[in-house]
Amino acid sequence: MIEIDKIALIKIKDGQILSTKSRGKNKYYIPGGKRENNETDDETLIREIREELSVEIIKESIKYYGTFKAQAHGSADGVLVKMTCYNADYIGIIKADNEIEKIKWLNFSDLDIISEVDKIIFNDLKNKGLLI
Repeated sequence: MIEIDKIALIKIKDGQILSTKSRGKNKYYIPGGKRENNETDDETLIREIREELSVEIIKESIKYYGTFKAQAHGSADGVLVKMTCYNADYIGIIKADNEIEKIKWLNFSDLDIISEVDKIIFNDLKNKGLLI
């Protein structure tokens, strides 16, 4: 079993979650990405969000939300993605950067355009009354 280790930002506004679509991809993903070298979760989150959304995470605001696993979208069977999610505040105005093509606020009815691990997270958020 292969596991892809990813860190992600859960940002909710008006019952919708911030999501991104990378160039060449057909699904939206919760923003974040893979750890580099010996980065901590916080360091990975700060770097990935800066690279993808052009904003600075406020380190003191980072709070663990949960860890979720599912089949990795577009990968061979048995390749799992482990998504460790955090809530955090940021400074700046969000804009797509690097590989990000689109930024969109999604709700629970958007399950058909997101990855498998994001579906699990969307269900968790819906069950907690955070996602409409």
